[in-house]
Amino acid sequence: MKKMFASLMILIAMGVLPAMAAPTTLTGVITDDMCGNGKHMMPGKTEAVCTRECVKHGAKFAVVSNGKTYVLAGKAAEVSALAGKKATVSGDLNGNTLTVNSVAAAK
Repeated sequence: MKKMFASLMILIAMGVLPAMAAPTTLTGVITDDMCGNGKHMMPGKTEAVCTRECVKHGAKFAVVSNGKTYVLAGKAAEVSALAGKKATVSGDLNGNTLTVNSVAAAK
């Protein structure tokens, strides 16, 4: 019975590990998940202004890196300051959501 319980616990742990977030650093343009393709739809507005307006209306900040859009969670004020600019974002990646630990202008 103890062996069965131990085996079950190992199997459960193995199933949980892939679901855990992985530390990741991405470099790309800060945008929002609605205009994540970089094609902002507000005529006459800069990328930064469009991104911030979309976020005000329910979109989430995102970073487009290597052609893929990742939703950003946390540190909204720091991310907003870099809207429309190339940035390096570090955090824990779970699926396509990156929980931001740090964000800085890309060099």
